Amino acid sequence: MAGRSDPAGIKDVARLAGVSVGTVSNVLNKPSAVSAERRAQVERAIEQLGYVPNVAARQLKAGVSRAVGLVVVDTQNPFYGSIALEAEEAAEELGLGLFVANSHRRHAKEEFYLSQFEQQRARGVLVTPGSSDLGRHRAVVRRGTRVVLVDAVDHDDEFCTVSADDFHGGYLAVKHLVETGRRRITVIGGPPQFRQIGRRHAGALQAASESSGVELHYVAPPEMSILAGRAATEEIVDSGRGWPDAIFAMNDLLAIGALQALVMSRSIDVPGDIALVGYDDIDFCANAVVPITSVRQPSAEMGRRAIELLEAEIRDGAEHRHRSVVLKPELVVRESTAGQ
Repeated sequence: MAGRSDPAGIKDVARLAGVSVGTVSNVLNKPSAVSAERRAQVERAIEQLGYVPNVAARQLKAGVSRAVGLVVVDTQNPFYGSIALEAEEAAEELGLGLFVANSHRRHAKEEFYLSQFEQQRARGVLVTPGSSDLGRHRAVVRRGTRVVLVDAVDHDDEFCTVSADDFHGGYLAVKHLVETGRRRITVIGGPPQFRQIGRRHAGALQAASESSGVELHYVAPPEMSILAGRAATEEIVDSGRGWPDAIFAMNDLLAIGALQALVMSRSIDVPGDIALVGYDDIDFCANAVVPITSVRQPSAEMGRRAIELLEAEIRDGAEHRHRSVVLKPELVVRESTAGQ
């Protein structure tokens, strides 16, 4: 059986096209610098030889890759999908490629993908951190790979960060419920390692404290999924404590599950019996059987700003100073609190 021949190199292309290696390089990287006739010669040679540029070698020589890594905690959540899509769009506009990995909310997997992108000499890595343990992230930065934290909670001097003001978002949700006359509000939160949840809860408590007679009850399901929201809501209405007159779910997947439990399983009127507010404002909220009021996260802007922060860090070099960008969420009112 015949062995495979070695792949064609840039010198082979130059020889076949009858031009210098520099001309071939210009055709690949700066085609406007080459005449149309010479460019056509080189392109024919590339096609004939099946030449594929060795981008990895070129990047190692230049010291800067055109590939950006993005590690998100849950690609099934449309909130993180929106971050990824806008980051990809912003990267493409700069001639960069974005490669997405899913940590499935597992810290060890987040660290694994971070190391993989480092080993591949990525231009930088955008990470939605799943916990406060950033030891591996700091080590990667100190070895020379840039890391930008997305949807991060705290400012950190070793990273650029972009996030939304979760305290303000929690405040907006409960303030709205109080203003619509709700006084017995149950908050469906999430696992304690997600510090965004703690910030949203703090904002909710602040809004409740500003009005007399408001009771805030907190429950924390083990995960933030549709099934978890449905199970938590069924337990709330079956608890014997009396129904709340409002539920604030700390992400929209929980809110969708809550709506299923209230309307589809128990025929409870929303918002007549129980009003409902979600968080993130994913596309499903506007199209639910009862459109869901939600706190809209600036997820797309977060993705774009993360790419901008990464590129600024590369451009600034030794003069760079890390920045912490905090964006404001907004409340989108729909029928689940306002009625028809």
